[in-house]
Amino acid sequence: MVEFLVDNLPVVLLAAGLGLMVLEAISPGAHLIVIGVALAGAGLVGMLLPLTLSPFILVALTLVIGVIATYVYREFDFYGGKGTAQTRDSDSLAGSTGYVTKTVTNRSGEVKLEDGGFAPYYSARSHDGTIEEGEEIIVLDPGGGNVLTVASLEALETDSIDRELAREARRADAENASSRDTVSETEGSG
Repeated sequence: MVEFLVDNLPVVLLAAGLGLMVLEAISPGAHLIVIGVALAGAGLVGMLLPLTLSPFILVALTLVIGVIATYVYREFDFYGGKGTAQTRDSDSLAGSTGYVTKTVTNRSGEVKLEDGGFAPYYSARSHDGTIEEGEEIIVLDPGGGNVLTVASLEALETDSIDRELAREARRADAENASSRDTVSETEGSG
């Protein structure tokens, strides 16, 4: 039996590789695809070459194809997409920005988040007032991920704190301007 397997090692490698690739198709993300490609590739090369390949050469070929498959798998990132952050939990949505796709009120609406993961569209409720389609929003409360509480970025930029800070800045500018005028008047008379 062992001699039969060794004599037909390329066929065994090809069958095992194809089996692992089928398992990966059934259960994506299990990372069986790399091993499956390595085994199937070595088996295919062993079957196509007319030379009698020793098991050691097939093992080395499996390792080389496995390294290449790993590089391609990581470089192209078939399951995740480079640079696209997947949402890990609802708390990670807090502070995310996006825009309104259906007008958001305190009872209904829909938003699309820029970093919302695989399905970036979420039901949303307004924190204050109505937010029209196309307006940029920020997530205030992820609400367990089912219904987000959002606020308009434009409204947040002009909230009471910002207005008070602007008033303070204007007062400081006015005081600085009046003190400069006083200094220049005293220098001009002296």
